[in-house]
Amino acid sequence: MAQGQRMTAGSRVLILSQYFWPENFRFNELAVELARRGHAVTVLTGVPNYPQGAVFPSYRQAPADFSALDGVDIVRVPMMARGTGYRRLALNYLSFALSASVLGPWKLRGRRFDHVFVCQPSPGTVGLPGVVLSRLKRASLMLWVQDLWPESISAVGAVRSPRLLAPIAGFMAWVYRRCDHVFSQSRAYIPLLNARVGGRSRVSYLPNWGDGRADDGTAARPMAAEGGKDGFDIYYLGNLGHAQGFAAVLDAVQAAGDDGTRWHFVGAGSAASWMADEVARRGLGARVRFHGLVSPDQLPRFYQQADALLVTLKPDPLFAMTVPSKVQSYLATGVPIVAMLDGEGARVVEDAGAGVTCAAGDSAALLAAVRRLRALPARTRHAMGESARRYYDSQFSFARVVDKLEGWLRSEPMQDAHGESAGEEAEEKEDCGVVAQ
Repeated sequence: MAQGQRMTAGSRVLILSQYFWPENFRFNELAVELARRGHAVTVLTGVPNYPQGAVFPSYRQAPADFSALDGVDIVRVPMMARGTGYRRLALNYLSFALSASVLGPWKLRGRRFDHVFVCQPSPGTVGLPGVVLSRLKRASLMLWVQDLWPESISAVGAVRSPRLLAPIAGFMAWVYRRCDHVFSQSRAYIPLLNARVGGRSRVSYLPNWGDGRADDGTAARPMAAEGGKDGFDIYYLGNLGHAQGFAAVLDAVQAAGDDGTRWHFVGAGSAASWMADEVARRGLGARVRFHGLVSPDQLPRFYQQADALLVTLKPDPLFAMTVPSKVQSYLATGVPIVAMLDGEGARVVEDAGAGVTCAAGDSAALLAAVRRLRALPARTRHAMGESARRYYDSQFSFARVVDKLEGWLRSEPMQDAHGESAGEEAEEKEDCGVVAQ
C-alpha cells in the first residue's frame, strides 16, 4: 500500500490514553489520521490537566466542546489532576487507571471494537484498563511502549525501593503477557520487552514521528547567511522535567561565560520552577531565557530562530535505551542538533549526521560540543540540517509510521470469547525485534 493511502474498509479502534487533546501529544495526530483513513476511532481518556497539573480552564467552562476532534469520538472519565509532587502524581496515575477500568466500560457500553490500542508513556498503569476493556470488548490488545516501567520511575527518583519496584515490574509483565502485540518506540527496548512477554505477545518496532508540521516541511528552517547575525541561539523545546538533567546544562552555561551563546527553553514541567530559581541564583539571566508553554502552531517560529536544538537526558541505563520523542521533531526541522545523550538517542543523531553528541550529564563535554558546532561554517551546519531532514523522511515520517501500524491493524487477529488469540501472521524479522547483528 502506498504511503498515506486510505484503506477501503476500516477497523473499529479504541485508543486508550491518559493524555489527549487539548493536551499536546502525538496520539492526537495518530487518532485523527486513522479516522481520516476510514477507521472508526474512539478515544477513552481523562480530564486535560497536563503539564500544568490543573484542569484546563477552557475544559472546565465547556467540556462538551472537547468531545470530538476531526472525526474522532472522545469519551472522558473523571480523574485527579496531577498537581505537584510525586504523591499527587501517583494518585493522578492510579485514579485514571481505576476510573477507566470501572467507568470506562459503562461509558462505552453498547460499542464494539476490533482493537484496543493503548498509548503508554508514563504511567504504565494505563495497561490495567487496556486489559479490562480488551477482554470485555473481545478485542485485540495492542500496547505502544514509550517509557519502560518500572525503570522510568526509578530513573527519575520517584520510587527507588526494590520492595516497591518489584510488584510494579510484576504488574507490567502481567500486562505485557495479555497483549496481542507490544510496540516499542526504541529498538533498544526490544530485548527487554521480548524477555518480559515470555513469548506470549509479539514485539515490534514502532517509532515516534515529528510533531506538528514536521511532515509537510513547514517547520524547517532556511539556511542563515554566513555571519548574518550576532551570537548563537540554542533552543530546547519540550518538557522541563527532572529526567532531562538540566543541572548539567546550567553548569555548561555558567562555564561558557559571556561568549555570545544564548540558551532558550520553551515549555513547562516539574523542573521549570527549579530552573528559574537556579538561573537567578547563578546570575545567568542575560544568557538564559524561558519562553513558557506555547501552542504547537507557534513552534516553527522558534525553530526558525535557532542555530541549534538541544536534547538532553540524565545519565541512566534506562535513558540510554530511550529515544526522546523530540529527536524526531528536531530531525524534521533541518536545524543541527546538540544531543547530551547516551546510547540509542545519540546513535540516531550520529547515524543521521544531524549534529554533535556528548555523554549524558557531562557539562564540560556539552560546552565543548556547542563550541565545536558553533565554529563550523554556516554551510556545514546547513548540510547537517539537510542530512537530518533526509534521515527523518526515510525513517520517521508520519505517513510511514501510520502505514506500518495500519498494516498491523489489518492483520491482527480478533480474540475469541475467552480472550485467546485466534491466530498470528508472520512479519519481517526486523519488525518483530529480531534485528540482524
